[in-house]
Amino acid sequence: MKPMDTLPKNLVASYRKYGDKKIAMRQKDLGIWRSYTWQDSYRQVRQLSLGLAQLGLARGDKVGIIGDNDPQYFWAQLAVQSGGGVAVGIFTDSAPQEIQYIVDHSDAAFVFAKDQEQCDKLLEIRGQVPRVKRVIYWDEKGLWNYREPWLISFEELQSLGRSLDEAQPDLFEATVEQGDGDDLAIFCYTSGTTGLPKGAMITHNNLLAGCDSAQQADPRLETDEYLSFLPPAWITENVLGLAIHLRMGMVVNFPESPETVQENIRELTPQAMLFSARLWENMMALVQVKVAETTRINRLLYRTFMPVGYKVASLRYEQRKPVGLLRRLLYALGEAAVFHPLRDKLGLTRVKSAYSSGAALNPDVIRFFRAIGVNIKQLYGSTEAQVHTLHVGDDVRFETVGVPSPGQRVRIAANGEILVSGGTVFQGYYKNPEATEKSLRVDEDGQRWFCTGDAGHLDADGHLIYLDRVKEMITLASGEKYSPQFLEGQLKFSPYIRDVMTVGGEERAFVTALINIDFENAGRWAEKRGIPYTTFVDLSQKPEVYDLVRQDVERVNRALPPAARIRRFVLLHKEFDADEGELTRTRKLRRNLLVERYGEMISAMYGSGDSVKVRAAVKYRDGREGIVETTVRVASMEMEEAL
Repeated sequence: MKPMDTLPKNLVASYRKYGDKKIAMRQKDLGIWRSYTWQDSYRQVRQLSLGLAQLGLARGDKVGIIGDNDPQYFWAQLAVQSGGGVAVGIFTDSAPQEIQYIVDHSDAAFVFAKDQEQCDKLLEIRGQVPRVKRVIYWDEKGLWNYREPWLISFEELQSLGRSLDEAQPDLFEATVEQGDGDDLAIFCYTSGTTGLPKGAMITHNNLLAGCDSAQQADPRLETDEYLSFLPPAWITENVLGLAIHLRMGMVVNFPESPETVQENIRELTPQAMLFSARLWENMMALVQVKVAETTRINRLLYRTFMPVGYKVASLRYEQRKPVGLLRRLLYALGEAAVFHPLRDKLGLTRVKSAYSSGAALNPDVIRFFRAIGVNIKQLYGSTEAQVHTLHVGDDVRFETVGVPSPGQRVRIAANGEILVSGGTVFQGYYKNPEATEKSLRVDEDGQRWFCTGDAGHLDADGHLIYLDRVKEMITLASGEKYSPQFLEGQLKFSPYIRDVMTVGGEERAFVTALINIDFENAGRWAEKRGIPYTTFVDLSQKPEVYDLVRQDVERVNRALPPAARIRRFVLLHKEFDADEGELTRTRKLRRNLLVERYGEMISAMYGSGDSVKVRAAVKYRDGREGIVETTVRVASMEMEEAL
């Protein structure tokens, strides 16, 4: 064999190494874990690939695949690639019209479809996809009575493959040998939020570069168990799931259904987990529900030791301070009484690599899992260049998305755009040279850079701070830019801040902020320190509370370039209120209304004043309501100019 520069070559190498002596995959089916050895996977792929050759698959042909996380999805993809084809992943919840666009645009010659639901979608659009010769399905339930020659089952395709294999036993591996790392391996279609989806062309070398980069940052072992849950049409599952499986021998497990994922995790206790933010949030919510339903003694233990876990995690990850002996002893007790039992219930007793990808993960969720001993890290990447940055080891910071992956280079363009270079950068968009030209640029050294369209900057430690999409950035009077969403999100990581609106723009020279304290958390903090208060208004204007919030503003400012730092802020005398139109029902800020309503405060922050008088409705602890006049202080951060 030539060097293992394609996914099928890695499959053949792993088959020769492990044969039937090691499990490659498992799937939960009808309550039973069904195991497949490397020999099983090799045989499945070999027969499917030769079957496709019998149907006329040629090198360079495109083949669509639409289905859930199943061994058959991976086998189909590898069969296509073994024959020199390109696999085109399609998300299972795609409507017929969306499937039609991708299948037609990619020039797919065949389509693998899991079941009756997906086959029915394809039959509906058959007239609009004339290039598709056959549709191959792997779950025959509901399809027994279909008399449609366009459809063919996995078993029928494999039977064709066996016939060809008997006639030409050397054909499969000879065809695999012809593959090259520069061959296209997959098309990953973008979401199409700003237009029609674009097909990112990705080579075998791209996928293996991403795999090897991940291995350097966070090695996986051949004994590791991995649960495949993210959509296989997504680039991340291709790299951190399939490619690492083939390259390192990691065992890939497939859940019975989305509804049984939590149960399957507990059965497997995997070492490696890559989930969306939503699933991590669901796991935390599950714990809270179960705790509420458990015995009184268990609830007491939870209330006693979770604050210890939160404090130790805060010292270790956020404050980066040593944990004292007493807290270590208390944490050890909590580990035995609460933390380990919780991890056991969640199937997290062996997890070494816990990552969240996609949307940003709520900091409260991160804090919770850190408290019970699971350090969730976040990835930042794209379809076009895979994982750009990630957190490594314990160097996990809320305000950043980590450091560049090994082998990746990240730099910031003059307009603040994040550019990425390395072996993972895609080859362009299929049949879209205009978009390719906008997204790829070549420097004077011939290095290819992907233009992400995201704005950010690198801090002194080499961590990347993601701000926003470039087009969402706001320009200050000085010509410099900042991201209101980034600042607001970073400040809300504080348990003492509930809502924030930052202010800036072409008529303003710097950034200011209107901040709502979290009354419950700030109130508990004040009570522990013997600071008296009566109402929200009273608490919000306490000098001690201003000093408390100032620490969080300082924390955020440290991670920002000078132009984007908050220079002045106020603690509002009331919360933003959806009933008053200040927030949407999903708690998004109504910026124009807030700028108008709090115009006097905003003017004071940009003027020389240090306070503003306001009238406010208040509700006392005994239920009485009234109107009070108060003075809202304007805090300055001039000391931060030296940062």
